[in-house]
Amino acid sequence: MVLDKNVAVTMRDGAALRANVFRPDVPGKYPVLMTLGPYGKDVHLSQFMPEAWEALQHRHPEVLKTSSCKYLVFETPDPEQWVPEGYIVMKVDSRGSGKSPGRLDVNSPAEFRDFYDAIEWAAVQPWSNGKVGLLGISYYAAGQWMIAAERPPRLAAMLPWQGTYDFYRDRCRQGGILGAGFLHRWWNRSVLRNQHGNPDTPLVDIDTGERNTGPDSLPPETLVANREDYIANLLARPLNGPWYEERSARLERIDIPALVVANWGGLGLHLRGTILGYLGIASREKWLKVQSGSYFFTFLLPQNVALQRKFFDRYLKDIENGWEREPKVEVAVRAADDTVKRVVRDTQWPLGGTKWTRFYLDAAKLALAPSAHAKAASASYAAIGEGVTFSTAPLDRGLELAGPIKAKLFVSSSTEDMDLFATLRAFDPEGKEVTFFSAVEPRAPVSQGWLRVSQRKLDAERSTEWQPWHAHDEARKLKPGEIVEVNLEIWPGSLALPAGYRLALTLQGKDFERPGESGAQRGSGWFLHDDPRDRPPSRFGGEHTVHSGGERDSYLLLPLI
Repeated sequence: MVLDKNVAVTMRDGAALRANVFRPDVPGKYPVLMTLGPYGKDVHLSQFMPEAWEALQHRHPEVLKTSSCKYLVFETPDPEQWVPEGYIVMKVDSRGSGKSPGRLDVNSPAEFRDFYDAIEWAAVQPWSNGKVGLLGISYYAAGQWMIAAERPPRLAAMLPWQGTYDFYRDRCRQGGILGAGFLHRWWNRSVLRNQHGNPDTPLVDIDTGERNTGPDSLPPETLVANREDYIANLLARPLNGPWYEERSARLERIDIPALVVANWGGLGLHLRGTILGYLGIASREKWLKVQSGSYFFTFLLPQNVALQRKFFDRYLKDIENGWEREPKVEVAVRAADDTVKRVVRDTQWPLGGTKWTRFYLDAAKLALAPSAHAKAASASYAAIGEGVTFSTAPLDRGLELAGPIKAKLFVSSSTEDMDLFATLRAFDPEGKEVTFFSAVEPRAPVSQGWLRVSQRKLDAERSTEWQPWHAHDEARKLKPGEIVEVNLEIWPGSLALPAGYRLALTLQGKDFERPGESGAQRGSGWFLHDDPRDRPPSRFGGEHTVHSGGERDSYLLLPLI
């Protein structure tokens, strides 16, 4: 393997971004796999996220047998797994980050223009066969939708591995509520530490041991002037609009081959938008796989690298390898012990033959029942408290679900607004909760959903029975005590439950966290919605009430398969 380090890649405005190009040591023309982002092309995973590196070594030692992992960088392909197979891996520091000088403006049209230029630059280099593919996780997956929609001529295929396309609904404001816990951590820890010229960064270059942010040491006021204030931009825009829309891809413009991989273990950021991105693109050659576990680790597993390679071999090398016979949709169904019970192969999402099944809320008994209760009832809870939990009786026979989930609810508040936090949970016959190891939580629930009730308005053209689509373009404040109907989107989930287990729906006015547990990860990980500027107690405190029965049939809609 040959490494061309800090290569200057010229943009349309004359700026030069810095890239690492990992090439086979045999002369020739090879397809290029590219990433562009702000985390640092030269920062080893063990530095960028030590806990992920330690978990990888502990949980998946088989990955370490395929590579020395010297150039393992967060959320990007390991060049040692690709270059020997006849690929070039090119990693670019986005403008204003790492070794690339300029104004830092992440997730922006300016960054997307740079990515377009980098793709076209790479395709005409003497070592390139003229075809570029995109491969990466999370940030390096989410950007792929935007770039593909811009249609750079030499972009030939994309493989977003768990990355949303929807900037408002998933990336920033789940259900209209600012995802402050993740965003603050991400902005300060993942982005600002690596801003170009930051003299106080703890991050160092894999090869040189020097600080990763370039030789210039810029004073704080210059660093501030050289970047957009990401958090301030989000706080200033509680409703969807042009600023968010220009950061969300026009999916109908994407027509290149796409392998889209989602993961049940991605609640709160990517799962929903990865699947909906697959549904929305115009590509005739597109595949969806929904896996289980932590998408950070599954990306590197030998069997998944082989899957990725088979896809790119077909579309970047034109190898007739039978890729087209892959099932269009492949969904892992999780078992109660956090294994995969089975994999369902299909041609559509939601899965064919899904039986949409209602479990009705009974507020008098805090139950989930197969039929609606004739008598009206209500259950109230302190908004900033543990909420209320509705539970089925022990199942008389097992069930399996996989797909989108919804709760239709009738609610009221003692204040002018309310935030709904819904958590779908499961319990074994002894009352122990069924949980899952995920990218954000060691003990994640089955699924979660969020909705700011003042933003309950639906887009009638885009909504279906199982997939409510909220416009988020206006706020309809409540009158204290006013009962309103809401369709709350709970993110897709999968689960096979044996007889004797129970399903439960917990409703709260704050993030789900198990009481009595310590540490940052207590049910929702860092994906908390706790910024008082977005959720002032005067509006989002008070008392909430859920209504059921009579003319107000609140229910949970599940995709039984």
